[in-house]
Amino acid sequence: MDPQDKPSSFHTSPAEALRAPAEEVLYLACLHEGTGVDRPDFLAVVDAEDGRLVHETPMPNVGDELHHFGWNRCSSACHGPDRSHLIVPGFRSSRIHVVNVADDPRRPRIEHVIEPGELVRATGLTRPHTVHCMPGDNIVISMLGDADGNGTCGFAVLDARTFEVKGRWEDGGERPPLNYDFWYQPRQNVLASSEFGEPTAYEPGFDPDDVAAGRYGSRLHFWNLAERRVEQTLELGDTGLIPLEIRWLHDPDADQGYVGAALSSTMWHFHRTNGSYGAEAVIAVDSVEQDGWPFPVPGLITDLVVSMDDRFLYFSNWLHGDLRQYDITDPAKPRLTGQLQLGGVLGRPSDAGRELGGGPQMLQLSLDGRRLYVTNSLYSTWDNQFYPGLRSWLLRVDCDPAGGMELDRDFFLDLSDRPGGPARAHEVRLQGGDCTTEIFQ
Repeated sequence: MDPQDKPSSFHTSPAEALRAPAEEVLYLACLHEGTGVDRPDFLAVVDAEDGRLVHETPMPNVGDELHHFGWNRCSSACHGPDRSHLIVPGFRSSRIHVVNVADDPRRPRIEHVIEPGELVRATGLTRPHTVHCMPGDNIVISMLGDADGNGTCGFAVLDARTFEVKGRWEDGGERPPLNYDFWYQPRQNVLASSEFGEPTAYEPGFDPDDVAAGRYGSRLHFWNLAERRVEQTLELGDTGLIPLEIRWLHDPDADQGYVGAALSSTMWHFHRTNGSYGAEAVIAVDSVEQDGWPFPVPGLITDLVVSMDDRFLYFSNWLHGDLRQYDITDPAKPRLTGQLQLGGVLGRPSDAGRELGGGPQMLQLSLDGRRLYVTNSLYSTWDNQFYPGLRSWLLRVDCDPAGGMELDRDFFLDLSDRPGGPARAHEVRLQGGDCTTEIFQ
């Protein structure tokens, strides 16, 4: 593509993305699942200036459990016009919604729905999670379940222009038993995937016995991107239980990144040396004894994000309730540069100037690294188990480019005070791209 013809929200490099205009609106996945409200989940549009909820686009059905979602196009796969559609899966229903945001960015409309039966017929898979666009007019979605909801690993492929289900991404060979998040690096010819658990284990709620029974994961998988097969698996062991979100450095020549092991509350730095991958735990959050708990409370690292300039790593401890910023100028030796207390089960004083239910969970960072958006819903049954009566919110943290964080106390969206009843906020996407959207060729 001629650079002069490149859509304005696509970027040729991380350095160019850093100079992108600030976001005007946010897209926020909101769910009613678990709240007692018998209504469909919805995609909220939030004004980025003042945090007002300006529009809601309800899904056609009840019970989807909107979770993670993504774009039909991004900087790595800039086929066709500008990013125009959001691909919004129901993590529980296995229904996939294609939402048009090009015609009116502040009033998205559902353009197409892929029903679970169609997805199963074409792929044999259910429980769609992470969405990434890929070169070749493809949208690739990690899938966590087979047709019956048992744990498996596979990836569904949609056509980025027609939104038809093409089939499966992986091309034979042995497949891992579990799946969750993924990231790919075109210049390194690699795709990395992580593991959560069997849907029949995590959907009813968390049971520690399921960990001992091997129903949750502890491995990373590195796939040959061109051949679409696993080349190497790393077992993280008892100190790497439930590795969830995986983030590569944004530098397209980088061959390293991070994954957070939620249950073990450890942050792992992975890297390739002499042709093979290794990983070390570079941050460990100590568990805390707490009255009424049958085991010490883990931090539960549930999300992480790397700034576009590869300078800072952010992650959330959902149960401890703290949000952290680390300088990763030396990726193997992260250095703590900021920390905020935003709820949690430990009863620690809040830095928000108000009482906060739940704890920090999903994170999204602006391309310039100045604004970090935070929500507090993890998964409906886990929300109800660990934070009964959860009041859900979206807040914003101002990030100093030299290090440090400060809460923007004027930006706060309370999802419990809606006319339609309480809802819960999960993942955030920014209109022009963000630090978990953009991958570079």
